[in-house]
Amino acid sequence: MSISYLIIIVAAGVALLLFLILKLKLNAFIALLMTSIFVGLLAGMPLSEITTSIQNGMGNTLGFVAVVVGLGAIFGQMLESSGGAHALANHLLSWFGPKKASWAMVITGFLVAIPVFFDVGLIILVPMIYALSRDTKRSLLHYGMPLIAGLAVTHAFIPPTPGPIAVADILGADLGWVIFFGIVLGFPSAVLAGPVFGNYIAKRINIQPPAESAEESEIKSMQDLPSFTKVALIISLPLVLILLSTLTSLLVKEEVVTASAISDLIIFLGHPFSALIIATLTAIAFCLKRGMTNKEIMELSTKSLGPAGIIILVTGAGGVLKQVLVDSGVGQAIADSMAQASLPPILLAWILASLVRATQGSATVAMITAAGIMAPVLPVFNLSAPEIALVVIAISSGGTAFAHVNDSGFWLVSRYFGMNESQTIQSWTVGSTIIGVCGLVFALVASLFV
Repeated sequence: MSISYLIIIVAAGVALLLFLILKLKLNAFIALLMTSIFVGLLAGMPLSEITTSIQNGMGNTLGFVAVVVGLGAIFGQMLESSGGAHALANHLLSWFGPKKASWAMVITGFLVAIPVFFDVGLIILVPMIYALSRDTKRSLLHYGMPLIAGLAVTHAFIPPTPGPIAVADILGADLGWVIFFGIVLGFPSAVLAGPVFGNYIAKRINIQPPAESAEESEIKSMQDLPSFTKVALIISLPLVLILLSTLTSLLVKEEVVTASAISDLIIFLGHPFSALIIATLTAIAFCLKRGMTNKEIMELSTKSLGPAGIIILVTGAGGVLKQVLVDSGVGQAIADSMAQASLPPILLAWILASLVRATQGSATVAMITAAGIMAPVLPVFNLSAPEIALVVIAISSGGTAFAHVNDSGFWLVSRYFGMNESQTIQSWTVGSTIIGVCGLVFALVASLFV
C-alpha cells in the first residue's frame, strides 16, 4: 500500500468517527469500535483478524486502565464527600487574602482536580466564586477563569485523572514522568489562562453572580471542614508514591542505586495499582474517622463508578483502534514514512488531538483517538521515557484546546457563570486554547532538554 492510501485510510477513519458522533449521535464507545472495524477492512485485514484485534486491544488496555480509573473514581468521591474541596479552597483563600484570591482559586482548581472530575469540581466550588464576586464587586470571571483553568489543566495533564491515564497506557508512557511534566508544564499554563487572562477578560466582560442560594448559606455555615494539611497529604499521596517509584527505577537502571529489597518495595508501592489502593484506603479511613458509616462509604463507592464506567469503555475502544492500526500494518507504514519527515512527534500528536477536539468536542475522545493513531508511530522514533511523556502532554494539550459549543464543558461553564454563547467563547474558548497552545510550546521547549 502506498503512503497516500495509508493516509486516506486514517483520514477516512477519523471522518467516520466524527460522522458517527456528530451526525448520528452515537455513543463514543460504539463509534470507536465501528471506526476500528472500518479501518481494518480498508487495510485489507481478514474478518477473523479484526475480531481478534478488538479482543486484544480491549483486553490489553483495560487490564491497566479499568483498575486505575475505578480506584481513582472512588478516591475522588471520598474526598469530595468529606468536604475536602471546600477545606482546600477556604484555607488557600485565607492564606492569599482577598487581593490575591484569583491565585488561590487556580491552585484550588489545580489540586481539587487531581481526585475529582472537572465538572464535579466546578459544581462544588462555584458557590465560592459567587461569594468572592459579591464581596469584591468584581466580574465573576476574575475568579472563575482561574478556577476552571486549574481544574482543566489537572484534569487533562496529571494522572490519576482518566484522560492522561488512558493516553499514557496506550502510548506506554511512564506515569511518573507524565505526572512530573504535567505539574511542571501544566501549572504555568493554568496561570496564563487563569489569573493572567482572567484579569484581562474580567475587565471586558462584567458578569455578576446570582443571588445567594441556600446551598451557599449552608457552605458558609460549615464549621466542621477537614484539616487542610490532611486533605493535601491524602491528595498528594498517590502522586508522591508514583514519582518515588519512577525515580527509584531510574536510579537502579543507571546503577546509581543498587537493586535491593527496599528498592523493589518502593517500586512496588509506587505502581499505580498499589499507590491508588493505598490512597483510596487512606481516604476511606479519613471519611470513617469523620463520622461516615460503612454503608455510606459503600453507597458512595458504587455511585462513583457510574461516570467511570463509560470512560473505561471509551478508553478500551481507543485501545482497539490502536491495535487495529498495529495489526493491519497501517501504523508501522505511517511510522516509517513519518521517520523521514521533519514534523516532530510532539507537534503531530498535538495537531491530531486538537483537530478531533475542535471538530467533535469531547476532550476524552480527542485524546484517545490521537493516542491510538500515535501509538504505532512512536517506536520508530526510539523515544526515551521522558520524551514519550511529553507526547502525552502534547496530546492532553491538544485535547484541551478549542473548547466551544460542541463541548459539554462549554455549556457547563456558560450555565454556572451566567454567560451567553458569545461571552463564553470570548472567555472559556480562548482560555482553553491558551492552555492548549502553552502546553504544546512548553512541551516542545522541554523536549530540547531531555
